[in-house]
Amino acid sequence: VQLQAFGGGLVQAGGSLTLSCVASGRTRRRYAMGWFRQAPGKEREFVAAISWSGYYISYGDSVKDRFIISRDDSYRTVYLQMKSLKPEDTAVYFCAVAGEVTRKADEYDDWGQGTQVTVSS
Repeated sequence: VQLQAFGGGLVQAGGSLTLSCVASGRTRRRYAMGWFRQAPGKEREFVAAISWSGYYISYGDSVKDRFIISRDDSYRTVYLQMKSLKPEDTAVYFCAVAGEVTRKADEYDDWGQGTQVTVSS
């Protein structure tokens, strides 16, 4: 499956941004989708994931209560609504596909190319 992320950009601290990730090609019938991020010099960090049904959702501790993940399977798209952004949220954000909701990057099968989010102070 191919994944393409959109929506990154520059935003001031306290602002909001919504990322989108569109899946194309052959996918599993049921698949979870997740978001990770990676800042320069840091390891890839789990952000959020959502199950194929949308019923199971998991968030990373640093984004809980500020970010919301959702999906629209009619458009094969997963969204990440980010609010109250902080400079430490600055990173390249990646979307990925897995068989089920997981926080472990190595359990995701396919990855998008990433989109840069920069939060200025």
